[in-house]
Amino acid sequence: MLAYGLSGPLPGGPFTGHALRHVCVGMAGPALLVVARPLTLALRLLPPGGVRRGLLRAAHSPPAAWLLLPPVAAVADVGGLWALYRAGLAAAAHHRPWLDGTLHLHKAAAGLLFSSAICQLDPVRRRRSTALRATTLLLAGTAHAVPAKTLYATGPPGTAFAADLRAGAQVMYYGGDAVEVALALVLAVGWYTAAGRRPRRTGDAARGRRLPAAHARSAASEVG
Repeated sequence: MLAYGLSGPLPGGPFTGHALRHVCVGMAGPALLVVARPLTLALRLLPPGGVRRGLLRAAHSPPAAWLLLPPVAAVADVGGLWALYRAGLAAAAHHRPWLDGTLHLHKAAAGLLFSSAICQLDPVRRRRSTALRATTLLLAGTAHAVPAKTLYATGPPGTAFAADLRAGAQVMYYGGDAVEVALALVLAVGWYTAAGRRPRRTGDAARGRRLPAAHARSAASEVG
């Protein structure tokens, strides 16, 4: 998905292609990558040694914990969206290829950070509560929908998108909704799985306490 979004001109008009690239590079691609659990895979494949320890040290470092705080990741992701489409960055990037490439890299990195903070599938320093992650996802989805809706009426400042402005805004709005629903499903499955493990652990502990007592009674009867 990331390769497709960065491969060159995409289907549709100028703004439709731009919106499709935004969904692929900044939302769908990072979400799919996070669901694949790249850190877990790397830790399983790497042999014990300095590289593996360094990767774990970086994942458990205080800066990583702050970056993976859901509100921080949401501001980095959605803040860049507002700056791009409502602060004139889109017009500046249209005339500067290096700035356009930098913005695409920022979209991918911010989307990866946000998806990681919401899903938290890989081993991290501190796992945030489901309530915090779900609330952040809801607020970030709203903050993403607002500029998508305003783009339906007015293009980014300094740009001349007109023919396909509404089509591009719809791609951004509904594509963003689809990715956010997918993240919500991942979050819900993780919560359901964790909630199911707790009763099983409680039941196992209770059975473990009963077994020694049963063994003691059996031993006493044999002695008798």
